Amino acid sequence: MSESSAAVAGAVAERFEELYGSAPDGVWAAPGRVNLIGEHTDYNDGFVMPFALPHTVVAAVSRRDDGVLRLHSADIDAPVAELTLDDLAPGSDKRWTAYPAGVVWALREAGHAVTGADVHLASTVPAGAGLSSSAALEVVIALALNDLYDLGLRGWQLARLSQRAENVYVGAPVGIMDQTASACCEAGHALFLDTRDLSQRQIPFDLAAEGMRLLVVDTQVKHSHSEGEYGKRREGCEKGAALLGVDALRDVPYEDLEAALARLGDEEEVRRLVRHVVTEDHRVERVVSLLESGDTRAIGPLLIEGHTSLRDDFRVSCPELDLVVDTAVTAGALGARMTGGGFGGSAIVLTEEQDVPSITKAIEEAFAAAGLKTPRVFEAVPSAGARRVR
Repeated sequence: MSESSAAVAGAVAERFEELYGSAPDGVWAAPGRVNLIGEHTDYNDGFVMPFALPHTVVAAVSRRDDGVLRLHSADIDAPVAELTLDDLAPGSDKRWTAYPAGVVWALREAGHAVTGADVHLASTVPAGAGLSSSAALEVVIALALNDLYDLGLRGWQLARLSQRAENVYVGAPVGIMDQTASACCEAGHALFLDTRDLSQRQIPFDLAAEGMRLLVVDTQVKHSHSEGEYGKRREGCEKGAALLGVDALRDVPYEDLEAALARLGDEEEVRRLVRHVVTEDHRVERVVSLLESGDTRAIGPLLIEGHTSLRDDFRVSCPELDLVVDTAVTAGALGARMTGGGFGGSAIVLTEEQDVPSITKAIEEAFAAAGLKTPRVFEAVPSAGARRVR
């Protein structure tokens, strides 16, 4: 654990004791994630390739045996929230507490005898940046309770329960990628995940050793229509699968894409969604092949290709994300694309190490010229997944 991580864990434990009057049973951390390639494929049973960030949600937790869940966050100006486990029900909570409470609900619904907890949280994952702060919050609670109650659940099982909490309790139709990345990633690797069977391969991804960097550019914008549009895209993908007679769009072979599109006739919107998902799955497989063969720089054009597909076919980009990608590529980046659900949030930029200052400056100047808020730019270092830190 790094010095800064140790300091955060210590501060969270200290604040827990101030709030609840005794030291926590332990402290856990779960990271946010960046998705290298494979966007909007997870709820189509497809392939994704995320890696964990060094930014984490840290939770100090103690178990309780009286059916009470107490929650507090250092990042939200609100007193300790006290909930009764027997009263937890999907849709009953519209606050931030729905995420951790939903995990407790999901564990109990699955038959695990969780009898309560005291929780204090602090996060360094930028909220609203498309870096999965909500998944990190869910996974850190799931891991802490797994340890405290000796549930014996593995990372992928914690991810499934966390996804169920968000799907059913919170009511957000997210796929499995974010929670699995937070729970299962390894330092120095990207996670090649088959979202159908949850099979995983850890792919070495050490850009620094090859003289490259991957930047995250947080546009610091989030467009208000994102949630409803996400649901529409998912429904459109399900319609496409039904029209093509397959269980999910993952089952449409890349080699048969043109024939499949022709079968969709005048369903133009569905055609665009299908084209993106099928080509994106293929891009993930190509990136895996290039990384495993040591040809890392060659993934740059695939990142650009993926952004074009997200912009033109899936239509989930926005002017701010396009500005990052276009400016970075013009300034000499190896590749760039939006990452996450879209309509704001962040983009990633693959670049030679020596070009980081000039590309960062070009992006900041482009935002200033457009009258936009200065974006937050930081290096994304593939980091460890969820773990106990104290």
